[in-house]
Amino acid sequence: MVFLRIELTMGNDNTWMYNQSGVIPIRFRTGILEILLITSRRKKHWVIPKGIIEGELSSQESALQEAYEEAGIRGTIERASLGKYQYNKWGGTCTVEVFLMQVEKELETWPEDYFRERKWLDLESAQALVDNPDLKKLIAEVPKYIK
Repeated sequence: MVFLRIELTMGNDNTWMYNQSGVIPIRFRTGILEILLITSRRKKHWVIPKGIIEGELSSQESALQEAYEEAGIRGTIERASLGKYQYNKWGGTCTVEVFLMQVEKELETWPEDYFRERKWLDLESAQALVDNPDLKKLIAEVPKYIK
């Protein structure tokens, strides 16, 4: 039996607050920094891999799991968060803690490949495709965190 622990709290305005974690996946191709974006479930938006923090997983572990399930990627994640952004869904607000992920392997098939697309983009193109202004800012700051 699998139990799902959903981290949620009641906000000040009596709406639900969902805690999520996700990654900004990166790689270098011919010396150029690239960001991987995926489509949302209904292919309306370009987003990063993210989701509800599951079970007894840490934010980082959950983010790695989402990267595999939603984007079919494996890699290493930075322990420190890049920051957070919010968006509205499920009648509440989702707060996403974002981590930087160095992609080491891109799988040909993955759990959600039948309804998600993925695309590698340079930094500016990734920012242009993302709708959420706070996520745009996090993507813009990625070069500051690369060692």
